Amino acid sequence: MTYLAHTAHSQFCALWMAFTGWTLTAVALGLIQWRVWLVSGTGVITSGVAWVGIWRACFNSYTDVSEGLRNMHCSYISLQEVFTPPEIAAGQVLMLLSLLVGLCGSAGGVYAMRKAYFGLENSIRLCFISTGVLCLLAAVLALVPLLWNLSSVVTNQTIAFPPEFEFPRAPESQQVGGGIGVGIVGSVLMIVSGIVFCSYKLPERTIPMISQVHAFCMFFFPIQQE
Repeated sequence: MTYLAHTAHSQFCALWMAFTGWTLTAVALGLIQWRVWLVSGTGVITSGVAWVGIWRACFNSYTDVSEGLRNMHCSYISLQEVFTPPEIAAGQVLMLLSLLVGLCGSAGGVYAMRKAYFGLENSIRLCFISTGVLCLLAAVLALVPLLWNLSSVVTNQTIAFPPEFEFPRAPESQQVGGGIGVGIVGSVLMIVSGIVFCSYKLPERTIPMISQVHAFCMFFFPIQQE
C-alpha cells in the first residue's frame, strides 16, 4: 500500500470548492431574482419592481392587503407554455442536469479522495480525471442558461406574459438579478475544481535509500567471487 495522501491536498480543496459550487448552483436554481424588471404606471405592481426567475415570475403589491403591508404575487412558468422564452426553458432543463452531473462529480471526488487517503493506487488518476470532467460538464451546463439570460437582460428583451400574470408587455429597463450572479460564482468554482481534479498526477517512484546505498557499495566495492 503506497502513501498517497500528500499528493491530493489540492484535490481535497477542490472537493470543497465543488461542494460549494454545487450548493450555489442549487440556490440559484430556486431564486426568482434572475431578471429584475423595473416598471411604472401599472395598477397592480405598486412596488415598481418585478422579478423573473426560471420557474416563477413574482412582484409585490399593496392593493390586496391593508395599507403599509404588502403581498407577493407569483405565477408559475411552465416549460410547455407558448410564451416561455427559450433561455428560460433552457434554464429549467440544463440547470437540473447541471445539479445531477455535479452531484455525480462530487460523489466521484469523494471516492477518488478515499483511494488517495487509503493508498489505493490502482486507477486513482482515472478517478480524479473523471471527477474533473464531470465538474467541468456541470459548470458548462449551468453557464449556458446563465449567460443566455444575462444577455437577454443586457439587451432588454421582454417576455410576452399572458394576462393572468398581470405583468406589463415590456419593462422600462432590466437589471441582472442575484440568481444569475450566484449561479455564475458557483459555475466558476466548479470549473476551478474540475481543472484541479484533472491536474492530479501520481508521484514519481523513487528508489529507497537503502537500495541506493547498497548499489553504491556494490559499484565501488564489488564482491569477489572465489
